[in-house]
Amino acid sequence: MIEYENLTKANAPFQAEYETAFSEFLKRGYYILGNSVSKFEAEFAQYCNTSHCVGVASGLDALVLGLAALDLPQGSQVIVPSNTYIATILAIVRNGLVPVLVEPDLRTYNINPDLIEKSITPATSAILVVHLYGKCCDMGPILATAKKHGLRVVEDCAQAHGARYKNQLAGSFGDIGAFSFYPTKNLGALGDAGAITTSQPDLSQKIAVMRNYGSRVKYYNEVVGWNSRLDEVQAALLSIKLRSLNAINDHKRTLARLYFSGLKDSFIKPVVEDGFHDVYHIFNVRHPRRDELREYLLKNEVKTEIHYPVSPVKQQAMRGIIDHLQTPIADEIHSTTLSLPISFFHTQEDIKHVIEIMNRFPE
Repeated sequence: MIEYENLTKANAPFQAEYETAFSEFLKRGYYILGNSVSKFEAEFAQYCNTSHCVGVASGLDALVLGLAALDLPQGSQVIVPSNTYIATILAIVRNGLVPVLVEPDLRTYNINPDLIEKSITPATSAILVVHLYGKCCDMGPILATAKKHGLRVVEDCAQAHGARYKNQLAGSFGDIGAFSFYPTKNLGALGDAGAITTSQPDLSQKIAVMRNYGSRVKYYNEVVGWNSRLDEVQAALLSIKLRSLNAINDHKRTLARLYFSGLKDSFIKPVVEDGFHDVYHIFNVRHPRRDELREYLLKNEVKTEIHYPVSPVKQQAMRGIIDHLQTPIADEIHSTTLSLPISFFHTQEDIKHVIEIMNRFPE
């Protein structure tokens, strides 16, 4: 059986260092917002080429706190892609803002820059881009549109650790970048964890206060805050893995090249474009008989996933919020997309075997 993901195997190269770091963590007896968090924040900010990084409890919290720090007018509109994971929209709603869904480009699965300006109204305050599957959005025209209309820009980088657009890293384009370190990410922790990157010191300081009950001095609270702090132990483990992030990304890019060269053209593969350095957190194909293909692969001992089976507008949680919208391009993606194995633990022989099985799928 070729598994879609196996975190034990994916983390095996780091186990010895993890055990040493955890032992040191236990001996220190300091568990919250200590040296390990500060160290990782500095390292990740440097990696992303931003001035600041603030560790938080999860990717969703990174989005929620990041939007909150911008002080956008209550009830104002935030443009967001219609095929994003629901967490992106939850962050908008939780901040008392209104999500305005813009359809993606069917080739890239990222928000279509040509459609953004048509959705801007006097109530629009921000654009929230999502670098889906490990591919940066087309940030040039997006940033130009934001500047033209005086809009803030937030990047959802949950799937884009190390991805680049014209040699600039995800998380360094907008006012803030929100990262998830969920265990399956290219830079994954061993539990929930997240971070916010920014090159604006005022935003960094504000978020650092907000994540800790609105306090910078213990028992003295300046603002209404949250309890959303990156754990010391997760930060220590992330520092270890960060040193190998480029190697992880390079390995996944090598496996992706096998898919590109080996899969039949009847499978719609991700687009490859000049100026984009994709890191393939997810390698998806599209096929009109997606569910049959997935069942066929499982019968042949290849596990897959679907990212994502249900579009945001069709989620029960979104009833009365966005369920009235029509999103035919997002619906097309959600009904045809299939995620193939492409983990750090997979070998080239694994992927070649998947390709050989897929190419036998009856047309």
